[in-house]
Amino acid sequence: MSNEANQQAGKPEQASQAVNYRMRIVSSLAEVGQAAWDELLAQQSEANPFLSYAFLHALHESGSACAETGWQPHYLTIWQDQTLAAALPLYLKSHSYGEYVFDWAWADAYQRQGLEYYPKLLSAIPFTPVSGARLLARDDAARDLLLQALLALQEQEQHSSTHILFPPQEQASALEQAGFLLRSGVQFHWRNDGYGSFEEFLSTLERKKRKNILAERRKVSEQGVSFRTLRGADITEADWRFFHRCYKHTYAAHYSSPYLNLDFFMRLGESMPQHLLLTVALRDGKRVASSLVMYDADSLYGRYWGALEEIPCLHFETAYYQPLEFCIAEKITWFEGGAQGEHKMARGFLPQKTWSAHWLAHPGFYDAVEHFLERESGGIDNYLSELNDHSPFRQSAS
Repeated sequence: MSNEANQQAGKPEQASQAVNYRMRIVSSLAEVGQAAWDELLAQQSEANPFLSYAFLHALHESGSACAETGWQPHYLTIWQDQTLAAALPLYLKSHSYGEYVFDWAWADAYQRQGLEYYPKLLSAIPFTPVSGARLLARDDAARDLLLQALLALQEQEQHSSTHILFPPQEQASALEQAGFLLRSGVQFHWRNDGYGSFEEFLSTLERKKRKNILAERRKVSEQGVSFRTLRGADITEADWRFFHRCYKHTYAAHYSSPYLNLDFFMRLGESMPQHLLLTVALRDGKRVASSLVMYDADSLYGRYWGALEEIPCLHFETAYYQPLEFCIAEKITWFEGGAQGEHKMARGFLPQKTWSAHWLAHPGFYDAVEHFLERESGGIDNYLSELNDHSPFRQSAS
């Protein structure tokens, strides 16, 4: 069911007839419709495949991100007549798993004071630490209304907190002006400087880094491993089943449970094959590992990996070097390697600052978190500076 407020967005006491806007909470994207959602997404400068109807709807309908798993869709939408003018991917969260911006300490502090932290409001792509637009809007006026509606929603529903993860810096600044606290983090991304080959990319690295990569690739080759890459339209049901088996096996090896089920990946294969690349590793003709990345015209996103056997350096080859070769061949500009991982720097990935925005209802906790983030921010800036002092690239190649 949807919760519809036939009133001016963000101003609960005023009728909306003058501007004819209405705010509506939806619990399923089917209530919005793919055409309306993707039309709005096409107008965003910071869009990516993870914001598409196909990806988000697959998460919900497969049961990977739903109320039962602690990700209850609670999407905030603004409509003008029958047109979707703005939207915020939003969830009611009953835990903090799968977010990649950790607030466990804040939740624990609430609990120790006898206060309820969950459910909280969260805007993010479930299980996906990829930056991108969060305040989706067709123009600045609609985006302003969306932000007003979010502030009103926080007050009306009386949740402990609201968290907007991995927005672009411009939207993070708008959220800060609206009273949110900003938090920064670090990811590692690779940039394609127009390389004609993987060897040309290697030539820009420091000698030691170049030798280490060549040694890693040689170790994999000496184990009799070869690779097969499949674009989305060529991935069969058997391929998906093998990939998911690898994915589950690797989670189990780390004593964890996978977030995503086979139905989710099968849905992706059916609804957005143009964004998928599956790499399969074979040893002596037997499939042993697999990685799945997503891509568009400009960027490739490292996402999921799994292996059935332990082979030295296989992870780096399957999840990094093979996709890097794809980026070079397809002239894709950016490769986002996912969350964390200083080890990526030795492979040509450089640090990039990310953002999140946080609002807490309790004044005392708001102040405490504000002071914590001020201290943490200085540490992040120092960390970035230190990382940039240790670039893997030759100075002449910068």
